Amino acid sequence: MADKNPETTGPRRAGLDTPLGARGRRWPRLNPNPDAFGEATEGFARFMGTPQFLLWMTIFCAVWLGWNTFAPEMWRFDSAAIGFTALTLVLSLQASYAAPLLLLAQNRQDDRDKVSLREDRNRAERNLADTEYLTRELAGLRIALQDVATRDFVRSEMRDAVAEITEELKDEVREKMRAEILAEMDQSPDAGPAPKPSGSSPRKHKKKKNRPSREARERIEGDEDGPQTTTLAIMAAEEADQPASSADRADSKDNPKDTPSA
Repeated sequence: MADKNPETTGPRRAGLDTPLGARGRRWPRLNPNPDAFGEATEGFARFMGTPQFLLWMTIFCAVWLGWNTFAPEMWRFDSAAIGFTALTLVLSLQASYAAPLLLLAQNRQDDRDKVSLREDRNRAERNLADTEYLTRELAGLRIALQDVATRDFVRSEMRDAVAEITEELKDEVREKMRAEILAEMDQSPDAGPAPKPSGSSPRKHKKKKNRPSREARERIEGDEDGPQTTTLAIMAAEEADQPASSADRADSKDNPKDTPSA
């Protein structure tokens, strides 16, 4: 087997061709919890923007200046002759930390605004989709309702159908009554005149009107159709009287009147 090259098998050296992330770090990376750290810094940044912070800061500066001005020199820790250097350093540190804290709070607020805007946009899209769906459904219902018969239309159609059926029934009843009346009137002249007794003078044949029977009159009087049915019955009676009157005239011609002897 070939000997392995110790340069290739040994640990890889960091050079200019090696990315910085792959190199070993001398100092450990601090990875605090972003949520907890962000909440703490945001709370402190919010406190710096309140009137309480300004009041306490004013009291602190007044006490600092008064102590280093009126206190005995052995108790002073900041000289007024050099312009309160320690107080200036404290205020500079406070200002240097306040700016990043405010930026961090602003960044967190921006993130929350982005999330809320994304949720609002999604909610608006869902509302728009629901509105479009409801609009389409309402349009479909309107189109379907146009094809459905309304109550007035159904009533008018039923009224017309009832009127047609009533007229048909009236016509049938009229035809039946007319046929019955004609049949009854045709049966009455079939009996013929009564036989004359022998040896007696011929009597004058009286013309009798062919009147409808009692049942026919009752049917005519009790008919619910009113004057129309009565008119039809009268017309049927007149038609039946015509053959009876012609038969009477023929009989009178065959049997002339006898004059009495003096």
